[in-house]
Amino acid sequence: MTHTARPKITDDHRRALLATRHLLTPATRANSSEQVADAVLGLHATDPASVYLTVAARMATPSTADLERALYTDHTLIRMLCMRRTMFVVPRSLAPVVDASTARAVAARERTGLLKLLGEQLGYDERRLATLEKEVLTALAGLGEATAAQLGEAVPELQQKVVMAPGKAYEARPRITSRVLGVLAAEGRIRRGRPLGSWASSQFRWTVAEPHPELPADAARADLARRYLAAFGPATTEDVKWWTGWTLTATRKALAGTDAVDVDLAQGQGHALPEQLAAPADPGPWAALLPALDPTPMGWRGRDWYLDPAHTTELFDTNGNIGPTVWWNGRVIGAWTQRPDGEIVTAELPGIRLTRDARTAVTAEAARLTEFFGDIRIRPSFRTPLESRLRA
Repeated sequence: MTHTARPKITDDHRRALLATRHLLTPATRANSSEQVADAVLGLHATDPASVYLTVAARMATPSTADLERALYTDHTLIRMLCMRRTMFVVPRSLAPVVDASTARAVAARERTGLLKLLGEQLGYDERRLATLEKEVLTALAGLGEATAAQLGEAVPELQQKVVMAPGKAYEARPRITSRVLGVLAAEGRIRRGRPLGSWASSQFRWTVAEPHPELPADAARADLARRYLAAFGPATTEDVKWWTGWTLTATRKALAGTDAVDVDLAQGQGHALPEQLAAPADPGPWAALLPALDPTPMGWRGRDWYLDPAHTTELFDTNGNIGPTVWWNGRVIGAWTQRPDGEIVTAELPGIRLTRDARTAVTAEAARLTEFFGDIRIRPSFRTPLESRLRA
C-alpha cells in the first residue's frame, strides 16, 4: 500500500500567511473596521480599548469614528460572549454561526449559574427570574438606551444584593443588576450600546437586541472551524480546540466537516485549507504594535513559531493573558506601553537585537499609535512583567 506524504508547511510559510491575512503589512491594511474583524474572525473585547487598538493597528487611516459606526450605528459588528467564555466583537454575518457553535452553550451555563446564585440567596426560581427579565426588557424598550444604574432605578428588584465569597478577605455584596444583564446579553436579548465617556471606557449603555437566528450546532461548528482555518490556518487540532473552547471530540468532528487537509508542521500534524498549501509571496518587511489580547497572538495554543517560549513569562500574566506586543516580520520581539504622559515606549525581549531597519519601522508604528491615542490615556486591565517595567 502506498502512503501519500503529508504536505510540509514551514514556520516561514506560516509567518508569511499571517502577515497578509491579518492585515499587518502596510500594503494590506484595511479601509474599514469590518474588514479587520473579517480578517481575524473576531476582536477580543474583554478590554474595551483593545477593540479599538486592534482595528487601529490594521487600518490605513485609523479612526475611532469608523469603529463606532460599525458597532453602534450600522450594527455590522456585534459584541458577544462566546469562545472560551470570552467577550468578542464579530461580524454580523458570523454572529449566528458563533451563537450556535459556542455562545449558546456559554449562555446556558451563565443562566444556570445565575439561577443557582439567586435561588440559594434570594429564593428565585425560573419563573420569578423570567418575570424579572421581562420587566427589565420592557423598561429598556421604553427607555431606548440605559445604563445599568438607570435600569436599577426603573426596576428596583435589580438593586437586591448577593454575597460573593462569604467570609473571605475579598467578600463582596454586589447588586444583581450586572449578573441579570450579563445573562440577557449572553443570550443576545440585549446588547451594549455606546460607552460612557471615551472609547477606552469600560462602562456601557444597554439597548434591546433581537436574538440571533438559530442554526444547527454541528453545522455551525464545522462552519466556524473552516473560518478559523481560513484566518489562522495552518493550525493543529489543539489550536482549534483551545481557540473555540470545544471538547476534543467536538473539535475533531467539526474539522472533519471541513475541506481541510492534513499537513506536517514543525509543531506536529496540523490542518490547512487547500488554498494555503502553495508557498505565499514574500510580504516584505513589516512591524506592528499590537494591544493586549490582540487576536493574532491569542490565535493559537502553540505559539513557538512566532514567540520564543523562553519569553512567555515576560509577556503573559498568570492567567494566560498576553499584554501589548511588538512584532517584526512575523515574530514577537518586544513589548510596548503608554505611559501616563501619553508617551509610547517599547523594549525588546531579552537577547533580541534589532537592525536599524527594524528600529525605524517600530518607531514609525509607535508614532502612528501616538497619533491615534491623542489625548486618551488607557489603564491596562491586567499587567504583564515587561509592560509593567516599561510603564514604570
